[in-house]
Amino acid sequence: MKQHAKDLLVSGARELGISLGSEQIARLDLFAEELKKWSRKINITAITDDEGIAVKHFVDSLSLLKAVQGPGRLLDIGSGAGFPCIPVKLVSPDLEVVSVDAVVKKISFQKQAVRLLNLAQFTATHVRAETLAATYPGYFDWVVSRAFSDIPSFVAMALPLLKDDGRIVAMKGRNAGEEVAASEGPLAELGARVDSVLDFQLPGAGDARSLVIIVKK
Repeated sequence: MKQHAKDLLVSGARELGISLGSEQIARLDLFAEELKKWSRKINITAITDDEGIAVKHFVDSLSLLKAVQGPGRLLDIGSGAGFPCIPVKLVSPDLEVVSVDAVVKKISFQKQAVRLLNLAQFTATHVRAETLAATYPGYFDWVVSRAFSDIPSFVAMALPLLKDDGRIVAMKGRNAGEEVAASEGPLAELGARVDSVLDFQLPGAGDARSLVIIVKK
């Protein structure tokens, strides 16, 4: 990444309360270069400029750490090119991460990135999330996604995978409050409830962001 993009990454992380070390910056830069290289051949992300990667992929991913603190087991559903899970793993290496996506080329990219970055306890799997409960019943401390448009559908998929004291985190943009209000009834029927909503502006962009934290009733 260009120096300006690295500066945006460092300052954005700092606004989130995260101090990035030189090794973490170097590994995120390596990840960005691999993402750009693959994106020249295969469509795995619409955001391919350095500043966009730094802010809308990396800083946005790291905002999850407002709600997730390791050690523990984290599942990222619909992780695409590895967001938020790969930046989060780079900054919180004590998390055991399972990353799933239904698009095989995106998981192929993630597997290459995991090798390149030498990430331990990180499993990238091409699978439909609906089938995971047979493999990981009640396994995860956190189930997260920034891909789902519908909170109740995400929660229905996540609940069988969650420990009794675990947390589901839906990463949302604008209008999260309206969506949360509309979800109260369906969540109650599922045996879940919204525990809290963390509203903030995405550092470096100013876009509205919310982390919707959901627990079992």
